[in-house]
This record gives sequence, structure tokens and C-alpha cells, in this order.
Amino acid sequence: MNKKALFLYLIIILAAGKSFGQSAPANYKTYKVGIFAPLYLDSVFDENGYRYGKNFPKFTVQGLDFVQGAQIALDSMPLFNGNIHATFFDSKSGEKPVAMLIDDKALDSLDLIIGAVKDQEYLQLANFAQKKNIPFISAIYPNDGGITANPFLVIVNSTLKAHCEAIYSYLLQNHGNERIVLVRRPGAQEDKVASYFKNINEQDGKALLNIQTVNITDDNFDILKSKLDSLHQNVIIGGSLNEDFAQKLALECSSITKKYSNTLIGMPNWDGFNFVSKKNTLKDYPVYYTTPYFNGKWDVQSKMIQAIYKKNYKSVPSDMAYRGYESVFLFARLLTRYPDDYMSHLNDYPYKVFNEYIFKPVFINTKNTVPDYFENKRLYFMKSLNGTVSKAW
Repeated sequence: MNKKALFLYLIIILAAGKSFGQSAPANYKTYKVGIFAPLYLDSVFDENGYRYGKNFPKFTVQGLDFVQGAQIALDSMPLFNGNIHATFFDSKSGEKPVAMLIDDKALDSLDLIIGAVKDQEYLQLANFAQKKNIPFISAIYPNDGGITANPFLVIVNSTLKAHCEAIYSYLLQNHGNERIVLVRRPGAQEDKVASYFKNINEQDGKALLNIQTVNITDDNFDILKSKLDSLHQNVIIGGSLNEDFAQKLALECSSITKKYSNTLIGMPNWDGFNFVSKKNTLKDYPVYYTTPYFNGKWDVQSKMIQAIYKKNYKSVPSDMAYRGYESVFLFARLLTRYPDDYMSHLNDYPYKVFNEYIFKPVFINTKNTVPDYFENKRLYFMKSLNGTVSKAW
């Protein structure tokens, strides 16, 4: 079966409202889980059938892999405390969009929502979950979307602020006496990154670390050298999410490292930048960044997913397949263990799938008593050297 055949299979599933999951004994309670992913089925199929002939639309791949990973989990995971009835929803459906499903009360019976969604669908599901007191696992969106006072929202893919907090904590513990320079360019995202570090560093009105900020304009990095110490180690924070700027900064840091020994720590989205993954762009110069996801793919479950993809689709699973698998295997099983007090037991799972998670309540206003959401604070520090990525700390 190739990806096109899988699409045909999925549209049958969605039309029939088919459920998946292994069953525990019949007398156990059944828990209903809604799984949302962007499949764009309305765009892929029309009244004449599949629209792309022998081709496959790339914009559907991530959602498709997430759903397939979720289905593999439902078909294989053991259940001991209850049954799971899982239904897949196309979050980009034109015929039955998320807003219509909510208005038609089609989601009212759910006990758990797992979503690989963002933007409008994320906000709609988060607000619905808050209103109905249904846990909503946001599996991939690294943003709170402005949501507040929602103690049923769980952000798995940590926000940019959480990454800045993790970098700062690492620096405080390991590089407190070294020269630390935050390098940025003009921009709204860069303003946000700089403000995160400033607020974290000056929580009590006094800076704990001496973090100097360098603003680069016209790609002129000469000012950076004047901020570095040629006699000691320097730590450089790449305070931009822009790929072109990040690459220029990395090349500059690499070129001066013999005179100004330095460690470059980038932002979380740097893991997808070509200069980080290519072998020869930064020869023998490492780049560090943080991520909530680390899967070496050598464990039994990863190999099972790979074998299924190879046999059924003649392809290799993307990271979204592993995330779909983990999201269902971890959070759906947790529902059967703690159905009455789910949010209080987010960290009580007795098993690890691929990643370690530490969920903590976030209070945007510290005076509030209700969490704005729960967020994963367990981040891995990764090292990319000559195109090879490994866990650093």
C-alpha cells in the first residue's frame, strides 16, 4: 500500500467514523478519544475521486503521518484499565470543520482530545476543552496562542519562552562566570527572545548573569568581536528564528573560534535549518539548540513503526509518525489510569515511549490561582557537528 492507497483508506475511516484501539475486558469502561490532524481530504478528493493521479500532495504528509502513527499505537498498545474508542477528525475539513463539529455537539461525548493542530483549529479546540472540562493535548504547536485560564490545555511542544528558560538555566548552572552575548537582528520575534532573557535574568530586579546584547544590522558582525573575550570561553546565544541570519551568525562564530573560543546556542527551530544538518557548511564547528523531542529510533517501538511503514507503504516514517504514536500511546493510556483526575496526573505515567516529559502549570499572572495551561518543561540540548546530531546535555 502506498501513500495514495492510505489516503483512500483514511477517507473511508473518516466517513464511517471508525474507531481503533485494543480492548480490555468487556466490563471495563470505554473512554472516547478524538484525534485531530490536518489531512485536507476535501482538497485531495473531489466528486471524481483522487485529484492528483500518480502524484502525492506534500501538504498532506505531516497530518497523514501523525494519523498513521496514532493508528499504529491504537492497534498495538496494551490496555489494562479501560477500553479506548478513538475517532479521527480532519481538522482542515471543509464539509465538517472544527467549528461545525463543536456547534453540532459532535465532540461533547469525548473524554480526551489529541490534536496536531495550530492557529484557528487550535484555538477552537482549546476553548471547547476549557468550556467542557475535557483535557486537550496539543501535540505539535509550540505556542499558547494567547490562551489564558485554561487548566485543561496541555502543550507538549514547548513554547519559545520555555526554551529560553531552559537555555538560561543551563547558562546559570554551567557558564555563570563566562562572557555571554545575545546576538540578534531587528525584528518582532527577536524582540520577544530578548525580552524573555531579560525578564528571566532580572526577576528580582537585579541581573544574575552578565548577558550583553548585540544588535546586528546590514549583516555587519564586526561589533560582535568587540564583545568577546579572547582569553576565555565565550557563550553566544543566537537570538533569532530567521534561517539566513542564523547561518551568517554561525559562519561568523565558526570563523573566529580560534581567536575567540565560543559556544553557539541557537533557537529551537534551528534544528530544521539546512546549514545545521548539512555536513560541510560548518566544518568541525558544533551548533547547539534545544528540543522537546529526541528519538534515536533504536528502540523496539521505533523499529516496529519503521517495519510497518516499510511493509505497507514502502517508505520511511517521518517524525510526525512517531509523535502521533507517542501522543496516543502515552496520553490515551493515561486516561484509562486516571479518568477522574487526569490533569493532576500528567507526570504520573509509569512508562516512557520516546521522550521524557515534565509538565508544569504555567501562570502568566503569578497572582492567579488557576493555571493558564500546562506545558512540557523537559527539554534536551542537542549538538549538531558536521551534520550529525547527538544529545549534548
